Amino acid sequence: MTGMLTIAGLGPGDEALITPEVSLALAEATDVFGYGPYVARIKTREGLVLHASDNRQELQRATEALRLAAEGRRVVVVSSGDPGVFAMASAVFEALEAAPQWHDIPIRVLPGVTAMLAAAARAGAPLGHDFCAINLSDNLKPWPVIERRLRLAAEADFAIALYNPRSASRPEGFERALDILKDAGCGDRITIFAHAVTTSEERIEALPLREARPEMADMRTLVIVGNSSTRSIGRWIYAPRRAS
Repeated sequence: MTGMLTIAGLGPGDEALITPEVSLALAEATDVFGYGPYVARIKTREGLVLHASDNRQELQRATEALRLAAEGRRVVVVSSGDPGVFAMASAVFEALEAAPQWHDIPIRVLPGVTAMLAAAARAGAPLGHDFCAINLSDNLKPWPVIERRLRLAAEADFAIALYNPRSASRPEGFERALDILKDAGCGDRITIFAHAVTTSEERIEALPLREARPEMADMRTLVIVGNSSTRSIGRWIYAPRRAS
């Protein structure tokens, strides 16, 4: 059997949003690696080994997945959403760069519906004009970098999707991010809090940024701060296609 490593996105939560391409890769896999809650979404079957690990073991996970693929296994590394958006695709290629003996392993990246797109669809079209995505986790980058990117994104009048806004270990980060955006003149911008989007626990809230409170977000929340032209029509929120 020829080994293969597939890096796949499971989408934001609803099983209907897993692409047929990803479903086929999982059906053919001998091994699935991923963060525990994501691996728990994979149905067990004969001939499939599930390898769940902690959310800060990305490089170890990627290295072990590469090793098994090199031995001839058909390995799938899963992420929620899209694997290339703040997820496992980068970790796999980082591990691959450090291991030239595995550079010839067949690798493919299968896209998924990332939380930003699922949340935007639930709200309407808040990403209908230029936008950016910023990960508020400072585990792998210093806070001053995050702060600079927030200020520049506000100055450029992007709609801003904020990933990983507020964890139990760093609850102060999201409050600081809100203060930075308010100081940058974004207080009137429509802000969407999309919690556990596409799951049974989904909750969508929208309000001006000046009214946003840090406790409204957690690690299952995707926050979208609209641009200066973003507007609402009843329950729907959209960014006009023309720049103001």
